[in-house]
Amino acid sequence: MQQVNIVASTKTYPVYIGNGAIRQLRSIVHDAADKYTSIMIITDGTVAKHHLDSFHKHTSLERIFEKIVPSGEKAKTFDVYKDCLTSALENKLDRKSLIISFGGGAVGDLAGFVAATYMRGIRFIQVPTTILAHDSAVGGKVAINHPLGKNMIGAFHQPEAVVYDLDFLQTLPDHEIRSGFAEVIKHSLISDENFYSWLKEEIQSLDKLNDSLLEFLTRGIQIKGSVVAEDEKETGIRAFLNFGHTLGHAIEAEAGYGKVTHGEAVAIGMLFALQLSKQLLDLDFEVKTFKNWLNNLGYVTKIPAGLSSEQLLERMKQDKKTVNGAIRFVLLEKVGVPSLKEVEENVLRMNLMKFAEEGELDD
Repeated sequence: MQQVNIVASTKTYPVYIGNGAIRQLRSIVHDAADKYTSIMIITDGTVAKHHLDSFHKHTSLERIFEKIVPSGEKAKTFDVYKDCLTSALENKLDRKSLIISFGGGAVGDLAGFVAATYMRGIRFIQVPTTILAHDSAVGGKVAINHPLGKNMIGAFHQPEAVVYDLDFLQTLPDHEIRSGFAEVIKHSLISDENFYSWLKEEIQSLDKLNDSLLEFLTRGIQIKGSVVAEDEKETGIRAFLNFGHTLGHAIEAEAGYGKVTHGEAVAIGMLFALQLSKQLLDLDFEVKTFKNWLNNLGYVTKIPAGLSSEQLLERMKQDKKTVNGAIRFVLLEKVGVPSLKEVEENVLRMNLMKFAEEGELDD
């Protein structure tokens, strides 16, 4: 098992990563300096079906109750958020209570936002069950969606700990594996050319990840942690973690949340951003080789049919990096050297239309 310490301005906390890591949770809870009065687990129906019995078996926590929410992005709505708050109130959670997020990135975002806002903020712990959550569970960004934009209603609220048991990943469906691995690729492209080269050489099939899981997830968390340590509230370099997300979030929203997984949308967004980087920043990068690798791993690399370029452009104008209507993209000067650049609307429109039609831009 590996341990990575996340150093944020508000607190430092451990991330435990490995098979059987869930056994750490009981001691984390019982060794807390300020004892918890009660515990609320927020999880979804799918995770509850596969893993809740194992969770209870290996933690044996007391004064605990469960809140089951919908799976995926359907959890991140105002109605579900309000329902969780109602359950917390009905079960008499107080300021010394604990919320445990047990699930993927969507459950973590929801549970963290509930914790951030209940009684002006109580403590929570992340117990991720997906590959994607290696990114979302670390760093303290918590949120729910608005029909006009993803993660637009949220807060920064760091967990007390992250307990990442790789045994929970064994039941993931293929689309969730692809979704999570896209964020691993993102971490490599924005930070470390050697890491990217290793991934491209080592991972030729997503059916055979087990031998490499601990290594690449630990590295991804270390990269995320180093960015958070320097810029917890996303006033500067933390925006680089949104590489591929400007178009990716627009695709998710325009298709309807949950129709395209987050990571699969981000993969398309990364491909578009790489091609823009070649055009606007003279990035030296084999985009076609990257695209072929994604295709071989099972990713679709074209914008889904039926999505309007003009509507995607309007969605991108609502991106959190947009300032005064100017769309800003995370691009690469070279692998490991990201840059936040304003892209003129007419340039973006022309390139987006071509990408939507052909899946590639002119070099």
